[in-house]
Amino acid sequence: MNPEAPISQLQNEVDQWIRTFGVRYFNELTNMAQLTEEVGEVARIIARRYGEQSEKESDKNKDLGEELADVLFVLLCLANQTGTDLDAAFNRRMVAKGIRDKDRHANNEKLKG
Repeated sequence: MNPEAPISQLQNEVDQWIRTFGVRYFNELTNMAQLTEEVGEVARIIARRYGEQSEKESDKNKDLGEELADVLFVLLCLANQTGTDLDAAFNRRMVAKGIRDKDRHANNEKLKG
């Protein structure tokens, strides 16, 4: 994680944007639907650009980074409005995953080779 831009800083930046330009947060259900829509846009780019589907002409100029940033923005909105400290939650998950998966992936025959 970049120490100059912890997740809490991003959460604060999104909150300030909402207060300045967004009037208010959409409710949690609306933001969940928005998150699903944004993830779908990422999936479409990945499926067509890196998968076996052909890429439509209208999709060729779509920026994967911008679509991922849209996902992050809505995720940060949901964290803010539910009082979730993503820095703390992420750090807890990384510790838990490190304990759980310490040998799991190294011993996975499917990943070797």
